[in-house]
Amino acid sequence: LLSYLSFSCRYFKWWYKKTRIEKKSAFIDLLCAVPLQQIYGCPLGGIGGGTITRGWRGEFCRWQLNPGIYHYETVIADQFTVCLRCKGQTVYQQVLSVERPSTLQGWNWGYCGHYAFYHALYPRAWVVYELPGQNVVLTCRQVSPVIPHDYKDSSLPVGVFIWEVENGKEEDVEVSIMFSMQNGTGTKEDRRGGHWNEPFIFEKEGERVAGVLLHHCTPVNPFTLAISAREKAGTGVTHITAFNPAGSGREVWQDLLQDGRLDSPAGESLPTEKGEVTAAAVCASCRVPARGHKTLELALAWGMPRVHFGSREKLHLRRYTRFFGSGDDAVPALSHYALTHYEEWERKIEAWQKPILENSQLPSWYKSALFNELYFMTDGGTIWVEVPPDCCAEDLQGPAGAGLSHLLPVLREYGRFAYLEGQEYRMYNTYDVHFYASFALIMLWPKLQISLQYDIAVTVVNEDVQPRQYLMCGQTAQVKLKNVVPHDIGDPDDEPWQRVNAYLMHDTADWKDLNLKFVLQVYRDYYLTHDSLYLRDMWPVCQAVMESELKFDTDNDGLIENGGFADQTYDAWVVNGPSAYCGGLWLAAVCMMCKMAEVLGDAEIQQKYSDILSKGKEAFERMLWNGKYYNYDSSGSDTSSSIMSDQCAGQWFLGACGLDQGEFEVFPKSHVVSALKTIFEKNVMSFAGGTMGAVNGMRPDGVPDTSSVQSNEVWIGVVYALAATMIQEGLVEEGFRTAEGCYRTVWEQLGMSFQTPEAYREKKVYRSLAYMRPLSIWSMQLALERRAGQAPAPEHPHQVSIHP
Repeated sequence: LLSYLSFSCRYFKWWYKKTRIEKKSAFIDLLCAVPLQQIYGCPLGGIGGGTITRGWRGEFCRWQLNPGIYHYETVIADQFTVCLRCKGQTVYQQVLSVERPSTLQGWNWGYCGHYAFYHALYPRAWVVYELPGQNVVLTCRQVSPVIPHDYKDSSLPVGVFIWEVENGKEEDVEVSIMFSMQNGTGTKEDRRGGHWNEPFIFEKEGERVAGVLLHHCTPVNPFTLAISAREKAGTGVTHITAFNPAGSGREVWQDLLQDGRLDSPAGESLPTEKGEVTAAAVCASCRVPARGHKTLELALAWGMPRVHFGSREKLHLRRYTRFFGSGDDAVPALSHYALTHYEEWERKIEAWQKPILENSQLPSWYKSALFNELYFMTDGGTIWVEVPPDCCAEDLQGPAGAGLSHLLPVLREYGRFAYLEGQEYRMYNTYDVHFYASFALIMLWPKLQISLQYDIAVTVVNEDVQPRQYLMCGQTAQVKLKNVVPHDIGDPDDEPWQRVNAYLMHDTADWKDLNLKFVLQVYRDYYLTHDSLYLRDMWPVCQAVMESELKFDTDNDGLIENGGFADQTYDAWVVNGPSAYCGGLWLAAVCMMCKMAEVLGDAEIQQKYSDILSKGKEAFERMLWNGKYYNYDSSGSDTSSSIMSDQCAGQWFLGACGLDQGEFEVFPKSHVVSALKTIFEKNVMSFAGGTMGAVNGMRPDGVPDTSSVQSNEVWIGVVYALAATMIQEGLVEEGFRTAEGCYRTVWEQLGMSFQTPEAYREKKVYRSLAYMRPLSIWSMQLALERRAGQAPAPEHPHQVSIHP
């Protein structure tokens, strides 16, 4: 109790200084959590160019244009409006929104939600509007370019809205869809003055796109929004360059009502005065024959090509500038490209998703979870930047000179990628959590995982000797120690990559899991990609971090010991002595060191780690196995015998790499299966009636472990990893039952669509919305593919020379 009180005092003092004196936001704000809003739908945009999330009721409500920084504002002017005309008369005009706002009261609001239906399967979403009394059905299909193994179009900051119009009438109908948008993201910056709009037309290869550019002129990270539509035979595009979204909006409404078109004034608008806001609208119109069908195509693009992080020290160019440049003409070109390429994107998305969707053996909830959890790939505060063209290896390697021969070619070709631990936990590439989430990257965008690993490898061999106080223990130590894996690569409100370890709670140099998770990912990545250049580059780094880790084996029994504090990803759950979680990760990493040494022909290292492995395996079984499962730790404390849901994490990675049998069997198969069955019986089925996934810690008598704030939580990403381990070990039904509890709790019971949290409890208390770890669901897919014999398995391990 005393230690928590002193932590609270230190944290509050630090928080006050950060937020009230320095006027910055805290990397983890324990005092001002983001409130739960059960409104979110599928986000717009590709990877690393910023995201704009639409709610399931059609609103534009979550904004991340500045890298890693979120605004949760519903901007009421950002709407789609439909106008229907028959025989030259407007018969129906309606904003497609259930809202009844206090602004724009000259518009017809309050669409009846009973006549609208929302579906999402990331990266696409569908809203069906059955226009009451009109015998006309509109379907808006929303598409973002999120395409596996694509490193160009997947980087684009665009979303396309394809409006399918079905006319059930016996007469022709003229249909217009108006897309209105405010210049800004709903924050006070919208009123700072100096913002302006201008119409544009972009024509290329016979395809013409027209719309309005909304230039948002802030001193740091200015951006441009573009709303546009595709002109084609029978489709007209008109616009309004500027209107006041804080007024009644009557002039816009009447303009559309009059003839189903907008006025289309030429020339740019005047810059806004301080205190003013401005908005624009674009309208696509066509005639739909009786009993006929037509399509209108609109797009939203945004450009913030040149970005500064919070410290404003370095200028970064986003990935998409490689293809579209960083000038003012990029956004019209992006709009045109999106409207002329979305069909190709959809073909690729369907080819990727179809085999899974059509697999009748997979439950529907799983198909939804697998694809919809991928939202975090783009909406995890994600940034994807180019390495400067004049950059040399020395610039990237840091003072220590990492000796990574392919660092520069990899980063030059694929850029630098980072995503947040969570929208509320503002640290990039938090490595203990990325360990779980990395399956989505290595399976779908493997080059981004390789790039991320190179960035981590660089930080391993460098150090930051700056002293600072750690909030949990109150002790002072340096920011980053040499030859250990960092916790994260920095805070977007500072200067990521340059200053790592934004995490201030613990000194993670003493954490037991980070170094091991690096080694496990290196071999897993090699196993799935066959990238021997990567393996060769990472090998000395793996040796360095394992040497650092060996000091935690204080009694030389081949097994590391935890240090009597929360020294791993469960950063509020104390663990003492040899433990199931860190001990299991250690043995898995030692096994993979043996395997990598064999592949690289390094007999000396192979022998060294083989000796450690045989000693460590014996110690692990002797000290932790109790006949049914592995004890939480071997300290003999009251909660030592707790059943940890994550006790087989090492086996999870071994199984994903085909190292779970024969000469490489680390944990006896019968023990693994017994442990998993015990977890299923106790942590899953004896918790909340088996309907909420697996609780982190369960006492043998079937009562959740309440010894820490984390032991009686359910961590969704851990549960998906547990389910994958069950599937690997043949407990397929149990795996699906375990994971289903999490999906139904988050997406159905708690209404947390597209904001899956890190954790919840039985009483539905939750923590840290929109979190990285649940991307681990892709390890379930890997396990299923391996069982079906589809997974890429390397040929007989061929020797790779250590020296290039």
